[in-house]
Amino acid sequence: MTATVLPDRATVLRRRIRLIVAGTIVYNIAEAAIALAAGAAASSSALLGFGLDSVVEVASAAFVAWQFSAPDPRTRERLTLRLIAGAFFALALVVTFDAGGALLGDEAAGVSPVGIGLAAASLAIMPGVAWFERRTGRELGSPTAIADSRQLVLCSYLSAALLVGLVLNATLGWWWADPVAALVIAGFAVREGLEAWRGDGCATTSGALLHGSESACEDDCCNDSNSR
Repeated sequence: MTATVLPDRATVLRRRIRLIVAGTIVYNIAEAAIALAAGAAASSSALLGFGLDSVVEVASAAFVAWQFSAPDPRTRERLTLRLIAGAFFALALVVTFDAGGALLGDEAAGVSPVGIGLAAASLAIMPGVAWFERRTGRELGSPTAIADSRQLVLCSYLSAALLVGLVLNATLGWWWADPVAALVIAGFAVREGLEAWRGDGCATTSGALLHGSESACEDDCCNDSNSR
């Protein structure tokens, strides 16, 4: 991170970070709608999990925005973390149940060109956005922005898992690849839920950034050495 940023430059960087965060929230809303619709059409557990994950990400940002709207955000911190954790655990439960049913029933998901396109688009977009936000956060000296960029990297991993599952099902007829990809997404959801339950600020940064907080995360997750 850099030392001191001139006030005018800092204003520009803060505005840039808020635009990035707002843009990713809007993108997640659209992503959720497309993934859930495509998942229902193709009976795809993976698309269902991917769409629900986007819903939870948006909900998490809303929870944290609510927390930071209080005069003293610390009074709402515990409840906010519990809400976020509960949302991720619920996601993992629903997706695991759906994927387990598909695996045990040998139910092959249909081919979803829309889902493949969505996963490919997210995989193409999110790493670049993560890099841009991390670069901006480093220049501003904002550990929260850097932590938020790591969440975008996580979204890239989920997009990759989804894409692999959908493509294998579509090209090789490996029907089980779809529910397995869904279980991978469920595993990531459990991890995020546990981090939120333990009070790890890495999973709760977007809403804080929209409110201008630049230091609401733990050192171990904001350290540049942990950023990709």
